[in-house]
Amino acid sequence: MRVGEQVRHAIAEILAQGSVHDADLEGHIITVPEVRMSPDLKLATIYVMPLGGRDTELVIAALDRNKKFLRGEVARRVNLKFAPDLRFRADERFDEAERIEKLLRTPAVQKDLEQDPDSDREEEQ
Repeated sequence: MRVGEQVRHAIAEILAQGSVHDADLEGHIITVPEVRMSPDLKLATIYVMPLGGRDTELVIAALDRNKKFLRGEVARRVNLKFAPDLRFRADERFDEAERIEKLLRTPAVQKDLEQDPDSDREEEQ
């Protein structure tokens, strides 16, 4: 298993167990879709998304405040020479997917999609 995936599992488990005691995290279900490791494995960029996308900035600030505790927990659970520094970022993929979905529903794109692809072939011949 890749190191980023091990760190992702560790962080997700810590958050699911409610091990981080912070009022801003209570009542939030936080998904950890991805962790990107630097080539030297000394920095882990952890992408998080609170369920429903609410209070994202608040949750990331709380995770940053508890970075030292989380780093220690990751070090205990993932066997690495050095515990990586942790950096938390909002996972923007949901926003990007929604933006693309809206784009696909615009009248101009719908018109292009509705054109018969075979009609272009007939003109070429």
